[in-house]
Amino acid sequence: MFYAISWGLTFLLLGLWSLACWSLHAVTAWAVSSAGAIGAAPGAIDMERLPGLQGWIPPELAALVQAMVGSIGPVIQSLLDTVPALAGIATLLAWTIWGLGALLLVGLAIGAHILISVLQRRRLTPAVR
Repeated sequence: MFYAISWGLTFLLLGLWSLACWSLHAVTAWAVSSAGAIGAAPGAIDMERLPGLQGWIPPELAALVQAMVGSIGPVIQSLLDTVPALAGIATLLAWTIWGLGALLLVGLAIGAHILISVLQRRRLTPAVR
């Protein structure tokens, strides 16, 4: 009975582990493949679109932030354009992490199996006096 519970729990945890790795890989692959499609950064902060902030932010600071975002924009865009090439690495990393987790779960299950066996043998053998 304890063997069935131990292995059943192991297979349940292995299924949950597989589902978690698969969904995290799917989200990562989606984010990596669509990273280059994000718009250009200079339009990210547009003070004309946010009239409520014009009274709170000094015009010099707004111009400085706008210039800083405008100068960093091409660098960020070039980085985002190279990110889709990393999708293969994300897949390899996901499989590696899944494999290590699965080996750990199966190893723990084998350890639980041995522990149950030892405890049952110890309980069945009469004490020698």
